[in-house]
Amino acid sequence: MSNWSDQIANLHAPMDRTLLKVLSLILGFYHVAMVMWDPEAYSVSIGGFNAVVAPLLIWAICSSMVYGVGFKPRKWIWQLVFSPYISLPILLCLLAIRVIG
Repeated sequence: MSNWSDQIANLHAPMDRTLLKVLSLILGFYHVAMVMWDPEAYSVSIGGFNAVVAPLLIWAICSSMVYGVGFKPRKWIWQLVFSPYISLPILLCLLAIRVIG
């Protein structure tokens, strides 16, 4: 199991940059602020909350916060769950939909 943890940590090594962590925190805080400020307007601007979008948004925000503060999980499964390779594109996509749409 430790070998998997090491391999996934090596996969995440290129993402271990301060600028990316700050971007992750800013994106996470932005989406949290928009949901808390006016959930209905935010929902309308991203096409509505449904059984797919809402859990993905919650997970991506949580994952971006974990990554943004610099926490590095030890076990491989948690490294995958909180991977910035998945959460950052989701948050960027939702931001693009909100700005463009």
